[in-house]
Amino acid sequence: MTRAKSRRPPGAVRPGALGVDDVGRAGDAATLAHYADPTYYELAYRARQADVDYYVKLASAVRGPVLEYGAGSGRVTLALARSGRRVVATDLSAPMLERLRAALADEPPAVRRRVELVRGDMRTLRLERRFPLVIAAFNTVMHLYDRVDFEAFLARVREHSTARGRLVFDVAVPHGEDLARDPERRYGAPRFRHPTTGELVRYAERFEYDPVRQLLLVHLEFTPEGGGAPWSVPLVHRQWFPRELEALLYYAGFGDIAFTADFTAAPPDQTVDSLVVTCRPLPRGRAGIRGARRLRARPRVSSL
Repeated sequence: MTRAKSRRPPGAVRPGALGVDDVGRAGDAATLAHYADPTYYELAYRARQADVDYYVKLASAVRGPVLEYGAGSGRVTLALARSGRRVVATDLSAPMLERLRAALADEPPAVRRRVELVRGDMRTLRLERRFPLVIAAFNTVMHLYDRVDFEAFLARVREHSTARGRLVFDVAVPHGEDLARDPERRYGAPRFRHPTTGELVRYAERFEYDPVRQLLLVHLEFTPEGGGAPWSVPLVHRQWFPRELEALLYYAGFGDIAFTADFTAAPPDQTVDSLVVTCRPLPRGRAGIRGARRLRARPRVSSL
């Protein structure tokens, strides 16, 4: 009997081909694989809306264009543009930006005119322009895998910020129980029809954590119901702990640092899933104390 063949989507690898020791460098397979298939990506996150609403509301209080890192296929970008904001949308993933370009073609001319697409690395991209608001939504900075990467990103933010400009980004908060999962255990989900291959597939996730580099590798595993060969898509995120982020921002010269919880104005507590970080680059020589005091005050974003 001939085994049925299955079509692997972009970014797929053989299950078990990569382990956590093989990943964790910006731009590697585990950075880009999850974003090589925009069709599946959009299906997976179609219900995610709280962050979109949050960033649109944030931008509505700003006069001037928004610089967006990690724009992807445009979940946030399109909402900003539809609300009247001008956006420079940047991303490292060519397939995601092409998907966004195609989506823009279906928008009214006024929306299209508000969006500029730029492919580039958030650590090195220089636009020679300044913005009152810089954002990095949906865990974008979790693809900065070490201190040097993060500091390079913050240096670019400083170059792109106006005198009173703000940086706002979000990260998934590391929880011990999530990082201590058995790397051999698979966590299954209901089967579904894969939008790229058209096959009915069983889906499971497997987690490997490197506690020294603070890298979490998620294996997204797909098994066709028709008997074809399974495949896996790797996704690696740096686990940034809140006080670690505070220190990085502080020593990079950022102040007015505030943390809020899950795209609300509420301060974070032990149940927070997404931490929203708001800060701004201070003039040289004024960083530090002011930023540290802000953490004890009511968050600036509370007025949103």
